[in-house]
Amino acid sequence: MRFNRILLSATLVVVALVIQVSVLGRLQLPGAVPDLVLLTVVALALVYGHTSGALIGFAAGLVADLAPPADHAAGRYALVLCVIGYAAGLVRPDSGRFRSAWGPLLTVVAAAITSTLMYAGVGALVGDTAARHVGLTGLLLTATVYDLLLAPFTVPFIMALARRAENDPLAVEANTGQAKAADVSSGWVAGGTGLRIGSQRGGLRLITARNRANRAGRIRGVKGVKSVKSVKKL
Repeated sequence: MRFNRILLSATLVVVALVIQVSVLGRLQLPGAVPDLVLLTVVALALVYGHTSGALIGFAAGLVADLAPPADHAAGRYALVLCVIGYAAGLVRPDSGRFRSAWGPLLTVVAAAITSTLMYAGVGALVGDTAARHVGLTGLLLTATVYDLLLAPFTVPFIMALARRAENDPLAVEANTGQAKAADVSSGWVAGGTGLRIGSQRGGLRLITARNRANRAGRIRGVKGVKSVKSVKKL
């Protein structure tokens, strides 16, 4: 992995974990807790691919296993997020573009359900029966709903940051004057919230360039008329 990937991924994972433990974990919502770390891993995997997604997921899960107030065996969540990061990276198209928001949306839903089932399954293997007392059905439903509500405010932002840090040409649409498909994060946001991250700057630059060209053409036209008039006078 590149250094900028490691630095950005580590920063985002730490920030997500701090927010999840200090804010989301204290909301006392019924059922599951909104999993901001999971959404961070999914967003980065959709940009970096399955290999980087698996490594980021393992590291993020291991940090979450060791961070207080963790009450489970170390490595349990690391295994879950490693699998989730790998699977989310496989969903990423070869071109790196989603044509609609349904791709990332369904990925978030599948990640929320799979991570809850895997976490409960691994817990059952090591003798942790907490999921049985809470209710697995309630955990699945609340985890999916909470992650879906949180995803539009986190996933596109994280994906855009990853694109910018990579200097990926998909982060900004090509300045060719023709409409092209947006990148993964732009497609998700445009389909989900109506915002566009990369295309606005590209459009503004194109408009500015056209205005400058029009002004230059007018100035040349005025100079040409003046020169013709001076020649006629002579």
